[in-house]
Amino acid sequence: MQTLHQPLWQLSQSHLNLLEACPRKFQHRYLDRLESGTGLENNPYQQLGAQFHQLMQQRALGLDIAPLVATDKRLQEWFQAFVQLPPPMIAGVHQSEHQRLCWLHGYVLVAIYDLLIQNADQAQILDWKTYALPRRVDHLRNNWQTRLYLYLLAETSEYDPQQLSMTYWFAAASTQPETTTNFVTFTYNQNWHEQTRRDLTQLLSQLNEGLSGYEAGQAMPQVSFTDGQCVSPRHCCEFAERCQRDLQAEETLALQAALQDIDAIAEVPLNLKHC
Repeated sequence: MQTLHQPLWQLSQSHLNLLEACPRKFQHRYLDRLESGTGLENNPYQQLGAQFHQLMQQRALGLDIAPLVATDKRLQEWFQAFVQLPPPMIAGVHQSEHQRLCWLHGYVLVAIYDLLIQNADQAQILDWKTYALPRRVDHLRNNWQTRLYLYLLAETSEYDPQQLSMTYWFAAASTQPETTTNFVTFTYNQNWHEQTRRDLTQLLSQLNEGLSGYEAGQAMPQVSFTDGQCVSPRHCCEFAERCQRDLQAEETLALQAALQDIDAIAEVPLNLKHC
């Protein structure tokens, strides 16, 4: 079994989101190195999203983007949406694909910003999304991308947390006439920063416990089967079979069917006699 050298291990927002969502899935993907079959090469839409990020990086660097824009109609639509309805951006120095690193409890936390803008008074992180604006903005606020990106910028700069913000811009939202906005901005503050530090400390402590057990031959914890992450009418985890959760799903469905059959049985009246 592979031994992890924790001080050399980098954790991104993807690691943190998966670790928080399902430690066992985190184990399968990052410790067991199992192929999930959901990589970038197997998802044409994600490939196109990566191309859009490359396009925006080349634009920020002043390179010719015409050949890349011409490769796909959706890239043309998304870029035109950016030209016509860009997100609000502060004045300052632009840095594309900017990386920040920070040590915390023996781990290296890493973030790569699509675009970072800085001036003497404030800094803004921008992130390009090629899907539509999510219905639940609070989910985006609680996502580790938002929390980690702002936390790292506060920890690795001279800015106070309240001088920082992060803006998500949604390309697909910009191409939909009924959409009233195509961006979401989160303004950071000291309380949020301190809460993020506590959350990170707790999550990394849980990771340490999981790694200790893993190196001793114990599997990391599974999520509850009833939370819908494993198997549901609209979703099936790629590791459901390995975790034997597909079998549990069949058993659950069988139990539900049995209960429905019981409910369908007509009640039999009882003739009670008084003694």
